[in-house]
Amino acid sequence: MASDPKVHAFEEVANHNKTKDCWLIISGKVYDVTPFMEDHPGGDEVLLSATGKDATNDFEDVGHSDSAREMMEKYYIGEIDMATVPLKRTYVAPQQAHYNPDKTPEFVIKILQFLVPLLILGLAFAVRHYTKEK
Repeated sequence: MASDPKVHAFEEVANHNKTKDCWLIISGKVYDVTPFMEDHPGGDEVLLSATGKDATNDFEDVGHSDSAREMMEKYYIGEIDMATVPLKRTYVAPQQAHYNPDKTPEFVIKILQFLVPLLILGLAFAVRHYTKEK
């Protein structure tokens, strides 16, 4: 590692997101993993998916070996300026209205729930009355 590491802005690191130019942020440090893309056991897609963000959790979740951690030293190119890293946002689901596919007002639905059974009952009485033998 260099004695006086270069400090990189997040935007600069995020722009290195291609197979032929890939930088990662892991534990506040910046690594140029471009030479390792073809040799990475998980494939280059794994490394590319970790670009443009802090990849520390991705790296730690896999459980890399001590030899993998030692190997990282040769790809180290500097530190990340933490003031330039965007804050993580928590997902807030949008407010959803009551599902009503045809947009019929709720009071109309309530009235129909009352009137339809009455209409069926009235129809049944009318049929019985007119079909009754005299």
